[in-house]
Amino acid sequence: MEKIRISKLMAERGLCSRREADAYIERGWVRVDGVVISELGSKAFPDQKITLERQAQRRQTSRITILLNKPVGYVSGQAESGYRPAVSLIDARSRYKVDKSPLRFEPNHLRGLAPAGRLDIDSQGLLVLTQDGRIARQLISDDSDIDKEYLVRVQGRIAGNGLALLNHGLMLDGKPLQQAEVAWQNEDQLRFVLREGKKRQIRRMCEQVGLKVIGLKRVRIGRIVLGDLPPGQWRYLKEGERFA
Repeated sequence: MEKIRISKLMAERGLCSRREADAYIERGWVRVDGVVISELGSKAFPDQKITLERQAQRRQTSRITILLNKPVGYVSGQAESGYRPAVSLIDARSRYKVDKSPLRFEPNHLRGLAPAGRLDIDSQGLLVLTQDGRIARQLISDDSDIDKEYLVRVQGRIAGNGLALLNHGLMLDGKPLQQAEVAWQNEDQLRFVLREGKKRQIRRMCEQVGLKVIGLKRVRIGRIVLGDLPPGQWRYLKEGERFA
């Protein structure tokens, strides 16, 4: 059994992100089998117990996560030429009026706030922005099993076996897609449930079976639903709310 970098082990166990792990190690906030570790790059065996000091735990509980109903026309991440990033919508005025979180909005809640997953510029719906590396990893790591639900309006004539292919059998970028759950909601709207998130995946899937997407809305990520959150408004993820 080989030793592995402690920061990697911490990320794999969902304790924090690797960047956060390095910061905690530097401050002496990490213990391995009860022994404080303070040297970056330190390694441990996979079966050793890793714990966080209270300072790190307090730091984590203060991390902010925001749920935004992103409108069409905004990019999820960094600003692109002529387009604003979704984070630019976050301010005190655009907070959902019935948000029951006791938190009061402060400008430092925007510091380090990053999208945990993509939602392309032509799509709307639930977007998660977080300062918490644990949540980011839970939602976007390669081994994430959090499903995401979309309502998709389409035009065109679907191929005879198109619905079956949308559920399983299509490929993107030369690789087979994971099994999905796809069903008609009405004559021009499909419901997609996916456990992966390739770039413009739903639009490209639909193109392969003769359909054009004219509207796409994400309505759920794991156990968190968009609900009646209005477009362009946001709320805090409440204590006790979980994606899985």
